[in-house]
Formats: sequence, structure tokens, C-alpha cells
Amino acid sequence: MTYLLILLVLFSSCLFFIAIFQLFFLTDKRMQKRIKHYLKKGPEGIKLDRKKFNFIVQFRVANQQLKNRLLTKKKDIKLDLSLKRAGVPLKPEEYLLFQFISTALLGMFLYILSGNLFFLFLGFFIGYFIPIWWVKKKQLERMKKFNDSLPDMITTVVGSLRAGFSFPQALKTVVEEANSPMKEEMEIVLREMQYGSSIEEALTSLKERMPSEDLELMIQAILIQRQVGGNLATVLDKIVETIRDRTRIQQQILTLTAQGRLSGIVIGLLPIILAIVIYFIEPDYIGTLFSHPIGLGMILIGLVAGIIGFILIRKLTVIEV
Repeated sequence: MTYLLILLVLFSSCLFFIAIFQLFFLTDKRMQKRIKHYLKKGPEGIKLDRKKFNFIVQFRVANQQLKNRLLTKKKDIKLDLSLKRAGVPLKPEEYLLFQFISTALLGMFLYILSGNLFFLFLGFFIGYFIPIWWVKKKQLERMKKFNDSLPDMITTVVGSLRAGFSFPQALKTVVEEANSPMKEEMEIVLREMQYGSSIEEALTSLKERMPSEDLELMIQAILIQRQVGGNLATVLDKIVETIRDRTRIQQQILTLTAQGRLSGIVIGLLPIILAIVIYFIEPDYIGTLFSHPIGLGMILIGLVAGIIGFILIRKLTVIEV
């Protein structure tokens, strides 16, 4: 056990050092600064040291090879899209490094506290899913802010269109008046259009980054109007009214189902929290469950039953509008 603990400490320390090194030395800002520094050198300036240049190139190549081994192209694109939706300024490889550190540190921490291998693997499991939960939480928070500001954004676009502005000019007005995350997303749309993308391509990319039903309704209306014509301001005005009605109904449903959702959370977490508390108060009393085959079977059955109950309660309290 002592050797295992030492190995975990060394492994966690190594990952922590790599994370710090990645944060301070391998960022794009430092790379851009070095490129700018070397581009400014004239014929009479300081010549570039070939050894340093080769070291930088080899280091970046090694970093790219490590990224390619850890992430496939499909997984890299999916993870990058997930981080963009959450508004987290991390690269996919930096997120994976953070996930490895969280897994190792939490598993080691619980093992030191309890001295039981079960809590070591439990810590690995929880530490692995903490970054996933955090990213999902950031996505939900950002999506909620985006949906809350969407009616005001469409109202601003309608006012700009009726004032004689074009659609890109209306989006510029939104950027000037909106708050985060609406402002950042509209800036990306305008930037893509300036780089040569059409309005359809820019709006489709926005829909991929922000998978909102209300936003999809607005984008479909804009795309249809561009194909068949019509008064876009009037169509968007009706969409704003529809979105506000849906939001009001959703708030009413959340209020009516609050008790059921709270019951599901309590049912799902109460057995786990109670078992942990009893274990730290009287380890011998509950230790049989983790050592005897019948106890392990009871734990497995309890986990399956608790998960099924939690899913059923969630299904009953989630009403789509």
C-alpha cells in the first residue's frame, strides 16, 4: 500500500507540473509573441539560434503527437464543440489533462482518508466525472443566459430592420447592445461572414454551437425568408411573441413540478450520503456490506433500483413545451 501511495503521489505531482508547464509555456499567446519577436528581426538584428529553434519545433511536434495519441479527430472535434458551448477557454488536450489530475488527486485523497481500496476507485470514478459535470453545468448556465437574452436580441434586430438596416448591420447593433454570451456569439457570426461565409453558413454554425430550440426557430425563419421573400421584421416579431409565451409556460411547469424534482434528488442521494456518514462514524457496522458477497450484491441491487427510481421521477417531472 505504501508503494502504491508513493506512486500515486508522484503521478499526481507529474501531472500537476505538466499542467502548470502547459499553462505558462505552451499557450498560443507565448507562441504568437515568439513569432512576432522573430519576424521583427531585420538583417542586422540578432540571428536566430538554430539550437533553440530546433528545440522549439521538436517540442511543439512532440506536443502535437501526444495530442494525436490521446484524441482522435472525431473526439477532438466533439470535445472542442462541447467546450465552446460551455464557454470554457480550454483546448481539448488541456481539458483531458485537467481530467487526469482530478481523477488522480481525488482518488488519492479518499484513499488517504479511508485506507480502503474501494474509496480509491470511488475517488477515481468521481474525479473522472467531475470535469464532465462541470462542463455540462457551464453549458446549461450559458444556454439559459443565451435563451433569456434571445427575445431582446430578436427585438433589436426587428427594430433595426424596420429602421432600414440590413441583417448584418442589425447584428452589429446587437453586438453593441447585448451582454455575454449573446455578444460573443454574434461577434463570431459577423466574423465568419467577414471571412467569406454566407449568412446561411454562419447561422448554421451558430446553431451547432448553441443548440437552442428558440434559436433554431429564428434561424429557420430567416433561411426561409431569404429563399421565398417576405417581410422578415414581421416574421421575427411573431417569433418573439411565441418565444415569450413558451418561456412563460415553462416557468409555470417548473414551479408545479419543483416538489417532484426535489423528491427525485433526495431519493437518489440519500442512500449514498447516509452510507458514507455511517462508514466514517462506525466503519465496522457497515463494513460488512463492502466485504461480504451478499453485501456487495445488496449494494448493486440498491444502486440499480435507486437509478431506476431517479430516472422514472425525472421522466414524470420533465414536460416538454
